[in-house]
Amino acid sequence: MAARRVLRSLKRYGSTVVLALVLIFGAISVWQAWDIANLLRREARATSRIYGLIVAALNDTVSSPIGTLLNMASHVGETGIPLVITDSTGQPTAAFGIPTELALGLERDPRVREYVAELDKRNPPMTVPGGWQVHYGALPVESRLLWLGILQVAILLVALIIGIWAYRRSVESHRDRLWVAMARESAHQLGTPLMSAGAWIDRLADVADPTVRDIAAHLTDDMERLERVAKRFERIGRPARQDEVAMGVLAERVANYFKPRLPRHANRIELKVEAPEAGPVIQADPVLVEWALEALVSNSIDALSGRGGNITVAVERKGEQAKIRIADDGPGIPMEVSNNLFEPGVSTKSGGWGIGLALARRIVEDVHGGRLEIVPSQVGATFVVTLPVAAESPSDA
Repeated sequence: MAARRVLRSLKRYGSTVVLALVLIFGAISVWQAWDIANLLRREARATSRIYGLIVAALNDTVSSPIGTLLNMASHVGETGIPLVITDSTGQPTAAFGIPTELALGLERDPRVREYVAELDKRNPPMTVPGGWQVHYGALPVESRLLWLGILQVAILLVALIIGIWAYRRSVESHRDRLWVAMARESAHQLGTPLMSAGAWIDRLADVADPTVRDIAAHLTDDMERLERVAKRFERIGRPARQDEVAMGVLAERVANYFKPRLPRHANRIELKVEAPEAGPVIQADPVLVEWALEALVSNSIDALSGRGGNITVAVERKGEQAKIRIADDGPGIPMEVSNNLFEPGVSTKSGGWGIGLALARRIVEDVHGGRLEIVPSQVGATFVVTLPVAAESPSDA
């Protein structure tokens, strides 16, 4: 649940997060460029100085070769290059730029010879007249450049991931805005024909024939249903209400709506509710939560269409969560569809729009901070809705 809350926060403040990361990565890139420029500038000055010393040594006919070598080595050591000079027997006699603990025991510490061997693996030693050898390592800037290169690649990968995430978030935001606009426009367009149909139903209700009046009563129920649907569309995109909703009562109301409309003879469908009286109480928008449950039950009814079967809506409280399980014994969900089942446009029915389950997940997760998932079952399909119970909700037996 905590991870889902973090993801919802990222979605809400996605543009701010992306802008902050772009600024951070930009600052890191500028720092890298400046640091590398300073390193190269210092290396260029040190290299120029060493070249000058070499030229001076070549023209020096007074100093001894060993003295000249040690003098140049001390200047090379100032650049940070690890440098060890050994005599003809391989005994270290001078060192520059090596760890302090090795420099202190240069002539007696066996680890110095191991260190020299490591240097020789990177660069072959240089031999000077008299059998002396110069063992040297890499410039410190080499490791710096390596780490800076790794950091640059990491920044590029993170920037790529953020770019893909930002693009997907932009597409989702555009799709959500389109959904809201379509829903509100649909509600607006339904208003006029509903008023007209209501007037015709009122005229049928005034007819003396009891059969016609009975039909008018059923049409009135369906009209009220359509009006509730239109009001639901108007609620999309608006702040959700926070009312106390008894999930057991709500599940019974959803079932009572569907039961008279289920097949009773051929391909009979049985719908039952298992709930502890009122059931756990949640803080939610009752109109939207009822819509989500209806979408899930309707999905199970569609799965059993043409074959019949059983649907069970079970409501229970587990700790601080209310769980609603909608299970059917239909053909189940194909594996190739299950991973994307809650995406808009994905449907297992040939004539389905693929909106019901996507809408149900949006209501449960985005609006109410819950979770909607399909769980493995031996027969049919099972959906589980998890919602946090109200703070003052009583315990349920």
